[in-house]
Amino acid sequence: MLSRVLSAGVIGINGFEITVECCSWNRLPKFELVGLPDAAVKEAKNRVQSACENSGIKFPSLDIMINLAPADLKKEGTALDLAIICSILQSDGILPSTCDFSDKYLVGELSLSGELRAVRGILPMTVCARDMGRREIYVPRENAGEAAVVDGIAVYAVDDLRQLIDHFKGISRLTPENPESSCFDFTKRSVCGDFSEVRGQYKAKRALEIAAAGGHNVLMIGPPGAGKSMLAKRLPSILPDMTLSEAIETTKIHSVTGTLTKHLITERPFRSPHHTVTAVGFTGGGSNPRPGEISLAHNGILFLDELPEFPKSVTEAMRQPLEDGKVTVTRAAAKITYPSNFMLVCAMNPCKCGYFGSSDKVCTCSPAARKQYLDRISGPLLDRIDIEIELPAVSYDEISGKTQEGEPSEKIRERVNFARRFAAKRLEAIGADSGILNGSLTGSIFRRCCTPNKDGEDLMRQAFESLGLSARGHDRVLRVARTIADLEGSAEINADHIAEAIMYRSLDRKYWRR
Repeated sequence: MLSRVLSAGVIGINGFEITVECCSWNRLPKFELVGLPDAAVKEAKNRVQSACENSGIKFPSLDIMINLAPADLKKEGTALDLAIICSILQSDGILPSTCDFSDKYLVGELSLSGELRAVRGILPMTVCARDMGRREIYVPRENAGEAAVVDGIAVYAVDDLRQLIDHFKGISRLTPENPESSCFDFTKRSVCGDFSEVRGQYKAKRALEIAAAGGHNVLMIGPPGAGKSMLAKRLPSILPDMTLSEAIETTKIHSVTGTLTKHLITERPFRSPHHTVTAVGFTGGGSNPRPGEISLAHNGILFLDELPEFPKSVTEAMRQPLEDGKVTVTRAAAKITYPSNFMLVCAMNPCKCGYFGSSDKVCTCSPAARKQYLDRISGPLLDRIDIEIELPAVSYDEISGKTQEGEPSEKIRERVNFARRFAAKRLEAIGADSGILNGSLTGSIFRRCCTPNKDGEDLMRQAFESLGLSARGHDRVLRVARTIADLEGSAEINADHIAEAIMYRSLDRKYWRR
């Protein structure tokens, strides 16, 4: 008898439908599994047999052939266990032939006792089920909350195989899961610190406000203890709330990597990999490709502390994703594209010892050692950084709290939200996507949005010639100036906006003399 049960797999961060076909014959017992299964899928033969027996169901003594279609796509992981056992039981008649699996997805790993265990990638699988027009999906209870955030499909949480069989036989029916209302609270922020806690560093705070408003990449240079890491860790507190579509896309990435800690990610990610990270761990890949750090930071912040300590193979791998907002991993088995639209925030010392240019301590680095340290950062990477900030050492009065306390993050976030709304209205007026941030403007949209007035253009011409800006550097100055104007609610980019933007591009001449 032939039976068909639907399940799902994951390619990149997107789900795809898998049809589990079972054909059985009344002859010497045998169990074959075809359709490009990996080792974990092949081992399902042992798991489903044990789970069946320990659930009080006699495993069929038949010649069983399982095909996983489409047969030309590799199947990975343990999520197909539940569909495989149900196809076998229906083929043997234990599940009635009237049980219709054509509108259902069955996803989950079986333990030897018959209990269901959580699997990775439930969210993209559930989205796939809905988009394919299926009405129901059955998942392990641990995954049910994650799946339930997808609207338009009934999600059933299953504890064990026996419970699912009783449901399909009509003995005891399962009820669909409802999403937790708290999942969709995009205003709730975890404790990551507040800008009011940062003493001094007013110029750096202003620069980070501009970066947050326009989605610009930032480099902070300063001696140890100046507050670079402290500022970076508080940057998420002034970023706008995520939208539902951003939350879904971000959650899909974390779901397929198995790093999901809650049903829906409602806060912008903040990733801070150590400088010992490998190129594969950073950009993604591996024998079974998985997203890397730059994709886990999608819609959020990627913070690289001590930037020169990162291997060049890692930092140079960022160049293309910074421009395109995505990274393509090509392997012999597959070519996969992961989204990687993030804000890059870097911090570094001015030299190896950390005190070059300091008025408090003497730098012990030779000019050659200083050059060798700074040359770890390439010109093309610097060209992709919009804002460069120099942080001086903090004074005693600032540390002791004798100076005025800074603005709270909430007030800064209000200005950031205003600037983004102002920019969105301008993009809507010209028929462009209102979700594009100033830091990502290109082509004709860039020319229409970032053309300065006459005074601004004159100043830009002088800066281009005197500072030796590249074409990319020229465009990045204009993008930052556009954001500064948006924060003021100005439709025009004037000379003051250009002057402030140029100020944030001056450190490469001081340190790298480029």
